[in-house]
Amino acid sequence: MESSAPPGRTRAANGRRNGRQPRNGHELRAYARERLIESRLTPNAISIAGLVGNLVAAFLVTQRLFTLAGVAFILGSVMDTLDGRYSRMSGKGTLFGAFFDSTLDRIEEGIVLAAVAGYFAVTGDDFAAAMCVVAVLGSLMVSYTRARAEALGVECKVGLATRPVRVVILSIGLVFAKGAGLGDFELLAPAVYLIAALTIVTTVQRVWHVRNELSNEATRPPEL
Repeated sequence: MESSAPPGRTRAANGRRNGRQPRNGHELRAYARERLIESRLTPNAISIAGLVGNLVAAFLVTQRLFTLAGVAFILGSVMDTLDGRYSRMSGKGTLFGAFFDSTLDRIEEGIVLAAVAGYFAVTGDDFAAAMCVVAVLGSLMVSYTRARAEALGVECKVGLATRPVRVVILSIGLVFAKGAGLGDFELLAPAVYLIAALTIVTTVQRVWHVRNELSNEATRPPEL
């Protein structure tokens, strides 16, 4: 019976068993991937690492170390992206792991935006602080509408303010915040405004999309 493993991974495994080191980039990547899969690393551990990165980012925001906060937020968000891919690649994923990952994603985004809201409140920018609350609520609604739609059997990935888009916008805002030391920029407040606006628009888009899909389903003639 032929092996179902990818050729690159098979060659890397054979090379390791024979004591031969990978000779090219493809074999090296396959070898590293195999070693990672065989390790004790779990998707949940990666998810927790992402949470830690975002907690560090929130703390750095309270200290007004915005550039470092942006770096920590980016690293934490990268972990959030990797846990799902690693779960699929390694076969170590579980239903609870998927639930745990989604739950932590919502917590992480809220924690960082809450820290940003606290910063604006201390500096007297009440409107920006209020917009942080709107951004958190909008982000939660973007995720909730998709989850509720999929529970009804409707795929719902439409809209502008997906999680990666929100991460990019907030990362730019943190790295180029006032006093960050990267030029005379103040992009943190505009980033929050943009997230708030886009999440509201995306929520409306998803509600409309689900309405249309369910209406089409209701009017579709039954299959014979």
